Amino acid sequence: MRPLTPVSPAARIALGVAFFVVFVAAWSVATLGGFVSKTFLADPLAMLQSGWTLLTKMGFAGDIGMTVWRVVGGFAIAAALALPLGVAMGAYKPIEAFFEPFVSFARYLPASAFIPLLILWAGIGEAQKLSVIFIGSFFQLVLMIAVTVGNTRRDLVEAAYTLGVKDQGLVLRVLIPGAAPEIAETLRTVLGWAWTYVIVAEMIGASSGIGHMITDSQALLATDQIIFGIIVIGLIGLASDLLFKALNRRLFPWAALGR
Repeated sequence: MRPLTPVSPAARIALGVAFFVVFVAAWSVATLGGFVSKTFLADPLAMLQSGWTLLTKMGFAGDIGMTVWRVVGGFAIAAALALPLGVAMGAYKPIEAFFEPFVSFARYLPASAFIPLLILWAGIGEAQKLSVIFIGSFFQLVLMIAVTVGNTRRDLVEAAYTLGVKDQGLVLRVLIPGAAPEIAETLRTVLGWAWTYVIVAEMIGASSGIGHMITDSQALLATDQIIFGIIVIGLIGLASDLLFKALNRRLFPWAALGR
């Protein structure tokens, strides 16, 4: 094992699975061995039993679908608006100078702090949930995309101008294609953050969703259900992350070769 030396795909999978095995084993020893009260931390078997009950008898599959819809909807709106603005800021410095101070200010504002205002403005329906995800994702995306586009290699820009490209052609044929792999990675990263925002939104004024189930379970001290909900979030997030990585590798194979 040497610094920065890559491992084979098989070894990477084996090491990743090994961590989960060690984690579940430690969790089992702590709970089934009586070292931690089950009131505060349910054991893996009780968690699985409660999860099966939630899925088969309590309609938890519908809650999962509602949460996924909210994440995808809020994130898609944020990405659709952030992409053109971020590209414009990265490509044109006057636009960056106009928007960047406010975007830098807004991205530090926690999305959860807007929930009371959003409930007043939009009620407790879907618009409020989508707005929380939008606020939490939009400003981060804009700034990260602007930085990525602005860091396009200058030799590519100079070569394009030498070949007679116009300003609009430079943006469409050099800046955007050159930044596309990193923009895709930015979208993948911020999508993970969107999951944290939706759970917070669902814990206040919601009648469905994974966050709603977790809040109800807290009132009943049902730690087995809480843990199951958290694990479901992690599994869905992991699946979406792997799908995003696979899509990025397919769309931008040259980016993987450069790493």
